[in-house]
Amino acid sequence: MAEYKLDVTTGDKAYSGTSDHIYITLFGTEGQSERVELDNWGVDFVTGTTGNYTVKTSAPLGKLLLVKVEKDPYFFFSDNEWYCSKIVVTTPEGEAILFPCHEWLADNEVVELRGGRAMKVFEDDHPLLIEHRKKELASKKSLFQWAIMKEGLPYYANFDVSNVPAEVRMPVSRVAQSKMLALGGAFELKLKGMLGSVENWENIDDMKQIFWNRKTKLSEYVSQHWKEDDFFGFQFLNGISPNMIKRCSTLPANFPVTEEMVKAFLEEGSTLDNEIQKGNIFLYDQKKMNGIPGRMYNGARLQASAGLCLFYLNPEKKLKPIAIQLQQQPSEQNPIFLPSDSETDWLLAKMFIKNADMMDHQANHHFKDTHFLSEVWVTSLIRNFPVIHPIYKFLIPHFRWILHINAVARQILFGPGGPFPVSTLGLDSILETMVRSHAELTYSKLCLPENIAARGLESIPNFYYRDDGLQLWDMINSFVKAVVGHFYRSDSEVVKDSELQGWIYEIFTRCFLGNKSSGFPESFQTVEEVVKFITMVIFTVSGQHSAVNSGQFDYQSFIPNSSMLLRKPPPTVKGQSSMKTILETLPNVGESVKIASIVYVLSQKYYDFVNLGSYPEERFQEPEIQQMAKEFQAQLSKLTDIINARNAQLTVPYMYMNPGRVENGVTQ
Repeated sequence: MAEYKLDVTTGDKAYSGTSDHIYITLFGTEGQSERVELDNWGVDFVTGTTGNYTVKTSAPLGKLLLVKVEKDPYFFFSDNEWYCSKIVVTTPEGEAILFPCHEWLADNEVVELRGGRAMKVFEDDHPLLIEHRKKELASKKSLFQWAIMKEGLPYYANFDVSNVPAEVRMPVSRVAQSKMLALGGAFELKLKGMLGSVENWENIDDMKQIFWNRKTKLSEYVSQHWKEDDFFGFQFLNGISPNMIKRCSTLPANFPVTEEMVKAFLEEGSTLDNEIQKGNIFLYDQKKMNGIPGRMYNGARLQASAGLCLFYLNPEKKLKPIAIQLQQQPSEQNPIFLPSDSETDWLLAKMFIKNADMMDHQANHHFKDTHFLSEVWVTSLIRNFPVIHPIYKFLIPHFRWILHINAVARQILFGPGGPFPVSTLGLDSILETMVRSHAELTYSKLCLPENIAARGLESIPNFYYRDDGLQLWDMINSFVKAVVGHFYRSDSEVVKDSELQGWIYEIFTRCFLGNKSSGFPESFQTVEEVVKFITMVIFTVSGQHSAVNSGQFDYQSFIPNSSMLLRKPPPTVKGQSSMKTILETLPNVGESVKIASIVYVLSQKYYDFVNLGSYPEERFQEPEIQQMAKEFQAQLSKLTDIINARNAQLTVPYMYMNPGRVENGVTQ
């Protein structure tokens, strides 16, 4: 007779518990146990609890290989699922083996759990485990299949909100919190008579009162300083769209800014050429929108600005716009606007630049380059790695619910009445900008150190996105290097890991569409290559997503500062605008409050927030990995203290790369 002690943990998510029958079968190298029901006196499987059970066998089972878990309804049917976090089995020899689960089990569902240390494909040598590995991957590839939104864009997992698999589905409580946030805002706006209103705003100050209490210190600051040129420039470095500006070494041929135009805005006695040579001139160029038509609005076609903006870093180290051209091709109907133009002409020019930038930010830098890419990465992860593989164990916590999040996002952002269809460009043209952007995407653009260097931004002062992001990148890289190096002791192990190679090849073909010129790897030859790619993945879903997501309400809730929709075309002449023109160009009341409501919901911190570096779901048996995670957390904590101390001295703090505010993955 042999006794196996089981500690069975029910998740702490809402509705995780169950009153249904749970059965266990143990499999070892020397045989298997009987199918045993886990049933103690009293109530079993209560949310957030661990139950202790004993499984007796007539003889020891040898090395324990698998734990089979089954759920049967208590009555003829049951409408609740059970979330099993983990099972720890202590063998008769006293060895405690972790069997991670972290899955929802429905009625009559069966899962077979692998336990012990992480195993690569070439390390499995028992026929039962080899066969289990094959069946697991075959099942996942059958369930997690690919779909295409539009040719030229990354693939996505073929699920909608109604059929997201339980293992990647958000808990009911999280869905409810998101709905309550949205409904709370809608109720307030309905009460004020703003929701659905087609009235124009009477003045700019009225837009500061869209919400009573849903404000932040920074959103208040934005509403007070949005007209200022230095704050306009500051946002291209430290707002939520820090990805477009670059150092200008020579003026583009299609942007004929002359010395006479900008001399008054440069340091006295200097010239434009001198400032270019000193590295003080920077460029924003929205050429990807060139030639893309806007949507129809009240019988007329809207038009976005495929504009260019020239910035100057002045002696006070403030970045200011000094010239704006709202379309790519210069002409008499496409003048270059200057700070010396009338106040409303210059405001309109800046507003059209920000309108194009917001559409580009939301569609490309935010949704496509964080949400969309990470969906491919995790779908391929699930399809190509069994749960026992070290790379799966390492990365899956960074992809919590992304498939469900993206299914909701496609429904809301791309659906009728969503921000993309009601933007200046409209849905079809937004998708075209995404295709163009993806065709230009390179590996270097997603690797922050290379991105910053390529844009010539290594030394521009007061660039906190860069300063914090590079430190965060280095810390993630050190952590990844330690973890990957623990499991891959040589380049030859990387080459012969067929599951690892399958993962990156599927990413290359489904995410980067086989574009060899992009620089993305289609295979791994060295440990160093694996470390770099996984560093990029974790940085993208944590720090980069925080940078482009968390400040949306701060910077985009005050509509004049940044709007997805402008209702008039870009100006073609100077001297004919007024504040009335600006109010007629901005969205009407109903359109404005809808945009503000969406960015509020998207930028909230939810109750189940998990900080970068935290791994509450225990997956690794290896104590070395647990120690590496603790050291990573300690590094992140130090960076948090450094950033907090700096921010305390700033008028406008930069918070979005602060590890204390960065989530482990994309969950909103």
